[in-house]
Amino acid sequence: MMDLGPDLLRRALGGVVVAAALLGAACGGDSEQNKFVATRLVAFGDESSLLVDSGDHNARKYSVNGIVSDTDPTIACATNPIWIQAVATLYGLVFPECNPGPTPVVDPPSRIRASFGARAADLAAQIDAQQAEIPLQSGDIATVMVGANDVIAEYAQYPTLSEAELIANVEAAGAETGRQVNRISDTGAKVLLSTIVDVGVTPFGVAERAAHTDVDRAALLTRMSFRYNAAMRATIINDGRRIGLILLDEFVSLVAKFPGAGGFTNSTTGVCDLTKSALTPPSILDCTSKTFITDGSNAYLWADDRHLGATGQSNLGALAITRAQNNPF
Repeated sequence: MMDLGPDLLRRALGGVVVAAALLGAACGGDSEQNKFVATRLVAFGDESSLLVDSGDHNARKYSVNGIVSDTDPTIACATNPIWIQAVATLYGLVFPECNPGPTPVVDPPSRIRASFGARAADLAAQIDAQQAEIPLQSGDIATVMVGANDVIAEYAQYPTLSEAELIANVEAAGAETGRQVNRISDTGAKVLLSTIVDVGVTPFGVAERAAHTDVDRAALLTRMSFRYNAAMRATIINDGRRIGLILLDEFVSLVAKFPGAGGFTNSTTGVCDLTKSALTPPSILDCTSKTFITDGSNAYLWADDRHLGATGQSNLGALAITRAQNNPF
């Protein structure tokens, strides 16, 4: 076999990561540009799809927050958009939480039902809340990403619960997510559903491996994440016309496996220095480029030990847009 130098290999693998991710996002689509145009976006799931508005319609996010400039640290919620914002922009939509002046959109109809710490069992209540306000219908697009908190919460019970019991619990959670996604699609709304990241390759998973010697804890988290995603995928009605599946797990795992791939300079460390957080408990809600760790940058995959950073969210948004444009909705 020809011996590729490390720089050449890194560049080659970077291309493979991007190509594989885009192909994964586009599989099952049509050759023609899809004609579906959403008139409203409703976001369900956990904090990776959440914008937190403190009352000024200039929300913060559980990622790296954008700021006005290097000399003005004022939060700019449209900068460093998370994936649901990227999808909303595709259709010319905004969320009330990120709708600052001087010319805000009047009464934007899109909604965020996602919540911090949400797990699969919380999806039903999120959907109920939306149905009680303005029910989902044809012309709406919904985004769903939930399950990472299920994996982490179940893992916390190890070794009191065996791996087999943990797997059974996350599979049940994945199936519940699938059922609720089907419920959304039954309303006539189109759905963009993301798999969860492989929690085993997050900084949280890396730290758990280092902290324990009984078993490879990161590998356990990887197996749990895989089984959650598998159960969810087995439950959804995935004919391509109702639900568009985004394979975030495959993209993140490839980036983690090949350091430097996809332009990421670090895939094992959170870029936010939580000791600089003014919140209690410390949170990435006030993470900006001004509070990075030494030598940190937006080329880090992770914001903290489990949430995607700005470029990670950007890549997820790109995958979601590719899926929305290629699925025969």
